[in-house]
Amino acid sequence: MERVLVVGVTGAGKSTLARDLGGRLGLRYLEMDALYFAGPGWAVNERLVEDVAGLVDGPRWVVDSLGYPEVRDLLWERADTVVWLDYPRRVVMPRVLRRSLRRTVTREELFGGNRETWRDWLSREHPAWWAWSQFTARRREIGRRLRDPRFAPLHAVRLGRPRDAAAWLASL
Repeated sequence: MERVLVVGVTGAGKSTLARDLGGRLGLRYLEMDALYFAGPGWAVNERLVEDVAGLVDGPRWVVDSLGYPEVRDLLWERADTVVWLDYPRRVVMPRVLRRSLRRTVTREELFGGNRETWRDWLSREHPAWWAWSQFTARRREIGRRLRDPRFAPLHAVRLGRPRDAAAWLASL
């Protein structure tokens, strides 16, 4: 397990697990949202493909994302392990709501200097709306990719509950 992709729906805890896994195994942690968002106004990194390709050329890393469409196949082709946080909606939604509420209230600086605002809660792009509306499609996409023969060499770890993830991580 040297090139790991941590996948799941928005709010499942991908970043937290990937960061902890990287620390435990000595893997370089790559935060996909930080690579994707390049600056204020949620500007997108125009060099995303080149940046990600350069980073995942390295031998030891962990990435916290299914992958944005521009780099999704690249990540899946270069990974040797996929850890799927396959949690139910009843687990994910309270997590994403608490996280977004905290970020909005504290004005926490996020990727590219951006912040979640009260106005953002009205947008379909807001993490809470996104998590709800994309839940089923994201789960299907991950399942489809894990069955895809192109990715057959991948070792897959599917974790259905946060306590399963905690126990798995502790066992490493």
